[in-house]
Amino acid sequence: MAESAYLPNPGKERSIATSFGTFDRFPIRTHVIERGENLGDVVRRYVPQSAAGEDYLFISEKIVAICQGRAWPIDEIDPSALAKMLCRFVYRSPYGIGLGSPWTMQLAIEDVGLPRLLLAAACSALTKPFGVRGVFYRVAGTAARAIDGPCDCTIPPYNGFAKKAPLEPDRVARELAAALGCRVVIIDANDLGVEVLGKSSDAIPTLFCKQVFRDNPLGQSSESTPLCVVRAVRC
Repeated sequence: MAESAYLPNPGKERSIATSFGTFDRFPIRTHVIERGENLGDVVRRYVPQSAAGEDYLFISEKIVAICQGRAWPIDEIDPSALAKMLCRFVYRSPYGIGLGSPWTMQLAIEDVGLPRLLLAAACSALTKPFGVRGVFYRVAGTAARAIDGPCDCTIPPYNGFAKKAPLEPDRVARELAAALGCRVVIIDANDLGVEVLGKSSDAIPTLFCKQVFRDNPLGQSSESTPLCVVRAVRC
């Protein structure tokens, strides 16, 4: 692996110190992934063969969902009246619309279920007067947090798409790890935080994944780097 070929994204550092040691991150640029592409083929095309053994491959959950056909242009989504009502209870972050739109809320109703979302909305309404934020997402769960919608900072055409969380991310990570020979993590990282959606092994500490990606080295806009090899720095 020619390390000089994998430069950090603008404003990001290659190395990061964690409580598990210091690690280098090598973001990998790809083409714009299209709906229905084979994720295994994409990964084998871009990930260097030298990434193996003790290395980790971190994969943006967005391209997993796109390859699974779980992303749609918003004009293909018909939000219900309930979706239009429930999205008003969600805090809209400057880093992504989340469930704060009728389109993404409709996807959440389909994927997470209405009862849980109604409970999340009720809890949010009760705590909002006290200045407590994020209750809706904590109650709605990880699958709901991974749903995202159109955003100006997203590379076209996905700046006009909404997507669900990837299906069976642990299984996907295990299958890719078996094919590549390295450990695999499926991650949802942005400038607000990190969610670990899938791991090829339970032995991979979730805390490690969050620490090594706490500055979101994949970027949030036009970087086109949905893959990242993570390698321990040897003294």
